[in-house]
Order: sequence, then C-alpha cells, then structure tokens
Amino acid sequence: MTVSNIFVAIETDAPPPQVTSRSDHPVPRIGIQTDGSTPLETNKFYANFFLGGQTNPTWTHPYSVSWSKGSGAYKSWGLAVAHTERSQLTFGPPNTDAASNPPRYFISPIGIQSLILSAAQLDSNALTTLTTDSLKAFSVNVNLASGPGLPPLITFPLVQGMGFVTGVYNGAIPEVQSGVGFKSVTYVGPVASGKTYKYRAILADDTQWLVYVSSDDSSYGFNAFTLINNMCLQGPANFNGWIQVTKLPAGTSNGEAAYDKSAGAYPTSAKISGSVQGSTGTYTLSWTKQGVASQTLLMYALPHHSQSFTSATVGGQTDMVLETTTKGLATAVVADSWTLSETNLPTNMDFAPWSPSRGSVKTLSGSVISLMNTAGEAELSQDISQQTNLNSMYFSGKGLAKFAAIVYAIHDIAGNASLALAGLQKLEDAFSVFVNNAQTFPLVYDSAWKGAVSSGTYSTGDSNLDFGNTYYNDHHFHYGYFVYTAAVIGYLNPTWLDQGTNKAWVNMLVRDYANPISDDSYFPFSRSFDWFHGHSWAKGLFDSADGKDQESSSEDTMASYAIKMWGRTVNDTNMEARGNLMLAIQARSLRNYYLLESNNTVQPPQYIGNKAAGILFENKIDHTTYFGTSIEYIEGIHMIPQMPFSAFTRSASFVQEEWDTYFSNGRVDSVAGGWRGILYANLAIIDPSTSYNFFANQNFDYGLLDGGASRTWYLAYSAGLGGAIGNAKRDIMSDGFIGMGGQTGPYDPNEARGGSTGKKERKHRIREFLQRLS
Repeated sequence: MTVSNIFVAIETDAPPPQVTSRSDHPVPRIGIQTDGSTPLETNKFYANFFLGGQTNPTWTHPYSVSWSKGSGAYKSWGLAVAHTERSQLTFGPPNTDAASNPPRYFISPIGIQSLILSAAQLDSNALTTLTTDSLKAFSVNVNLASGPGLPPLITFPLVQGMGFVTGVYNGAIPEVQSGVGFKSVTYVGPVASGKTYKYRAILADDTQWLVYVSSDDSSYGFNAFTLINNMCLQGPANFNGWIQVTKLPAGTSNGEAAYDKSAGAYPTSAKISGSVQGSTGTYTLSWTKQGVASQTLLMYALPHHSQSFTSATVGGQTDMVLETTTKGLATAVVADSWTLSETNLPTNMDFAPWSPSRGSVKTLSGSVISLMNTAGEAELSQDISQQTNLNSMYFSGKGLAKFAAIVYAIHDIAGNASLALAGLQKLEDAFSVFVNNAQTFPLVYDSAWKGAVSSGTYSTGDSNLDFGNTYYNDHHFHYGYFVYTAAVIGYLNPTWLDQGTNKAWVNMLVRDYANPISDDSYFPFSRSFDWFHGHSWAKGLFDSADGKDQESSSEDTMASYAIKMWGRTVNDTNMEARGNLMLAIQARSLRNYYLLESNNTVQPPQYIGNKAAGILFENKIDHTTYFGTSIEYIEGIHMIPQMPFSAFTRSASFVQEEWDTYFSNGRVDSVAGGWRGILYANLAIIDPSTSYNFFANQNFDYGLLDGGASRTWYLAYSAGLGGAIGNAKRDIMSDGFIGMGGQTGPYDPNEARGGSTGKKERKHRIREFLQRLS
C-alpha cells in the first residue's frame, strides 16, 4: 500500500435528501463569530469558551486557560493561565477490587490564576465580552472586548501544545495580573532582535514565570511595564503588540535559553499531512507562525509524540519538561513542524479473527465449523429488525454489527453460503431502515453546527437521550458500528454499494465523525479523533469543568477499524490507509494513557494498579463508568466490541495483568449476564483455549452474551486466535483440509483446481495451515 496523501476528500456533496435539514439546534453558539457557512468543531479542546457561562477551563497542555470573568482574588476580566504539578493532584479513595488498592481517581485543581493576561479597560467593566473565531481542529482565537460589538482589545491564539500563552493587544493598556500574587518581578532585558523584552516573575507560591513583551511599534521603549501592586504589572497606554507568558520548569539548566530562542514567535493554527508506505505511516504537524519570523516555535510534545518522532524532529527536543494533567510529562521541542512515524500499521488485518502472531485466520477445524453453523442457524433465525430498529443509534448500531459479524463468519469461515446469504438479506433489510431514515428517531442534518444528529432530543427535549447524540456526544461510537456493518454488506454483496443512496449515507456518517478534509462545506475536519492527543473525545456540546472526556477506548478503535474496512470495501485506498494509521496511533496512545501496564511511566505510579484508566478527562482520570461502578463495567467497556483490532490495541501483557488483577482464579464466573461473555472473549488474547471452551460448551447459556455480541463470532474469534488447535490437527487427519472458502470433508480432485495442480495446492495449503498451528 502506497498512499502519498491520506487526507483526501471522501465526498463533498450534501447529505442524502432523506436526511432533512434544520437550523434550530438546542445549543446556542455563544460568542462564535462565523459567516454561517463554515462547519463548527463541536468536540475540540476549546468548546468551554462557547458553552454555558464560558468560564470553564480549556487545556492546551501543558497549560490550562480560562476566562476570569470577574472571579478570583484580583476580580479580573482577563484570560487566566495555570499550570499544575503532579504534587498538586488530589487522589480518591482506594479501589478495593485491586489488590494494590490504587486510588479510584485523580484530579488536578482548577481555579488557580497564576498569571492573567488582561487590560485596564477590562478590569472593572462587567460588559466585557468573550468571542471566538477561526474554530479549527488544533486551534481557536479567543477575543476579549470591553463591550458587545466592540473590536477586541486582546486576541489569544490558542493552539494545542503551545509553549507560550500569547495575548495580541490592540490599542489597550496591557496588564499582566496574578491571582496568586507576585513576590517579585525583574526586568531582564531584550531578546529576539530587539523586538522582545523579557521579565522574570516569582509568584507567592514560589513558581517562576517568564513574561515576554514584543512590539513592531518603533516607539515602544524598553522596560515600559511597572508593578503597580503585588497583583498587577501594567504597561503603557495604546499598546499594540503581543505579550507571552510561560512557566520556567524547576531544575532545568537551559530553560530560559530555550524560551529566549523562541520568544516573540507564536503559532496561530496547525495543519496535518500524512502518507503511508507499506506498513509505515508518517504524519506531520505544521504550525502557521506569526510574530518574530526569525524565531523558531517552541511547542510541547506529549509522550506518545516523543516516542514516534522521526530523527529530524528528535533533534529539536530539549531537556525541558512540564507536567500535564492526564498525559504525563510534556517535552519542549523547538521546531516549526513535527514529523512522526508509526512502523506497525495493521495492513494485513481484515474481517477475520486477527492476532499479531497469527495474522488473519480464516481456516478452522471441522468441529469449530460445525459449532459455528449450529450457533449461526440459531442466531440468524432471530428477528434482526426487532433487535436493531431501536430508539438509540448506539444500540441499533451494536445490533447491526453483531449480525454483520455472524454473516461474515458463516460465509467466509464456515463456508455456509446459503445460511450466510439468507442472513445477509435480512441484514440488508434491517440496514435499509436507517438508510431510508425511517428509524424511531431519524437523523437530521443540523445546519447550525453542521453535522448528522439524532432527532431524539428535538422530539423529546431530553438532552441525554441516546447518550447525547443530538449534542454530538459519542458519534464515533454510534456511527462506527454502522460503518462496519456497511463494510461487511458491501464486501459480501458489492452490488449493494451502487443501490440507491447506500454508499452516500454511509459516507455521510464517516464525514460526520472522521472527515479527512478541512474545507468540506457540510462537516468539520475530524470531529471525534484528536490527531494531537492520538485518540478521540466523546463529549460534544456539554459544558464541563474537567474538559473533554472519553470512556470506551475500544469503541474508539472500533470507529477507526470501521473506517479502514469501509475504505477497503469501497476501494478508497486513502481511507483504508488513514484508518490503518489511526489504529497504530491509537494503539500507542492507549498504551500510554488508557491501558496501564505495570511498566507504565506516564500516569501517576499509584494509579497504575487500576489497569484500565476508566473515564479519561482532560483534567482527571476516574476509574468508573457513566453507567455503574461494577469492575466488569469499568474494565469491560475498554474491551467491547471484541473484534480483529482488539489484539492489536490491547497487548497480551496488559490483558494478562488485567486478568490477574480482577478476573483470575474463577472470579470471572461470578460475573452475571453479557459481561461474562465479554470477559471470556477478551481472554482469547492470552488464553484462547479457555475462551474457546467457554463458548463451545454444549450447554452454553446465551444469556451470557451482550446485546452486541454473538456466540457464532466468539467461537470463530477464540478459535482463530488458537483456541481449537488440538481439534484442528485431528480434524485435518480425519476429515480432510478445511480451506479458506470453508470447504470440508475429503479432498475432491474434481473441484475447481482439479488434477495434479489441485493436489499441489492442497498440500501447500495444508503445510501453510500446520505452520500457523505451530
């Protein structure tokens, strides 16, 4: 696979006509300055600036910023800047389900106003307004004006990873304030070609901060700022320029020198580009820069960035690090762009069971095939429509994906075409309800924010209906199941892709949650997946004191896997390559932030014993779920659905540690309902035989299956990962080779590859199969 540009449009047309449009979304666009034609990002890091009271923090990492809005010790109306150390974290009560009793959560304090970038015109003016513009994937402009409709006195270009918080002033009396209080402020002198002047501030909490003042105005004089009290450093009237503040990390030998080399330059936005060559994917983050052009940007990299930097980018790394709230230590990098590489793309993964050691496995023993056919007959006789036409896009999608996996397994692995195609027809009929937009709560195209949302909240007034889909919560979770289902249908019946609006409807879902371009008139770029953080955010248009969050890391990767397989089905190589790269990035970020092995050095060491992180917010991690505190929920929500990608993103070493912590020694059998089936399916990654024997039991209880899971697929999955090797060897000797098309019984020389050629082919494939078994 060779793709020079993975960020290529899927489609640019309007959504299919059956998805009607409406402009009355229940969430107002507070302070957003837009021409109305540009799709707005709903799930990005800066959403708190246009939601609720506009005062909850935004995390750029390693800093957080928030609108003071008259709060704090100084009653400021400027933009407050904070940075917290690990020593400031608060840890919750112990998790007694784990032997090491790790804390159930940790959280970083909010409300600290270390420094505040403001102006004298704002300080006592309750008419101060905050607006935003240029809402992009990696950046936003936040503006403060002294009254509604007035031009901004300060514009703050906020960019993920920025090394300085920058305020660009327009004829204001600038003030650098502190809610903590100044112990001292020292003028250091000019840096950066004489345009930038440096101050060193020590706060009452003994933290050290640097303040850089830059101006293109030749009349601006050096040391023009005065400390008027212990909370305010004030500059000259009618100031036109920019002020940058940054924290000096403790114990860093050359921290000031690194900042000096970058001060005066600041990023305003970022672009991403990417390519794939074979099993290696490369992507580059490039920043648009303003200010002193001769200065190189200083940006902070998260751990998963540093691990995948190419050699050229590694050269820009410094020894300067600052803590982030939930992503470990961020490293300062002096560079105007970063290039990162992932060398383990899952290019050989398809619909079949997959593991790193065995690859995709479609050849199983006769005894497994027999059990699969028995289970498949029972499960495909169920009323598919009844299980999928629900008042929830999430549960409907899970149901459709469940039957898609059954149909695929019966067709390609069990080789039972008649049963599979009968099930496929019922699956197509059930899927058509959604393509025709005839489900309980049809989708609508929201032209206010620009996206495909459930009409459920419009109909009921319940903002939490279907997990907040109408408010853009969880779209990748919900729509990923539909995209996977469509990929299976199109694979088994390619003519379906050209019927009606099937393909256009599915592409609409992909564009909604994972649009690869920034100039689509109907959908924003990459609504859910955050290419800076390496995973998605599930929270949409809900104000949140702890920022964006995501619960299910596995359903996040399911959404990327669905993109990969839909791309393969419709021959969109760019999409398939992009899905492969997203999966590789997710696998890395999950190892660092979500799925915590004992050797994890990113998260607080006392928290590692929880294993699965729980709900990851920008400001805290909480070992719980939104629907309950049972341990099978908390760990299991990071397992579902168990699919080919699971063994790629969930390492065997992690699964072993997690199993030993919570479910070994028979504890799994005390878990009730479908969660037990989920746990046993996950066990296939490390103990496929026990997993397979659980599902192969002749007295298997179907009540131990989740609503999105099937015995048919779990049999194929656990056997494919090696759970029925002994049976496979025996069956080959007694029954003949079981080929990848599912043919069973003694070899027939009159089959398609007959004669001596057929015998050679049979011997070759038997040898290949036995090598896999060993």
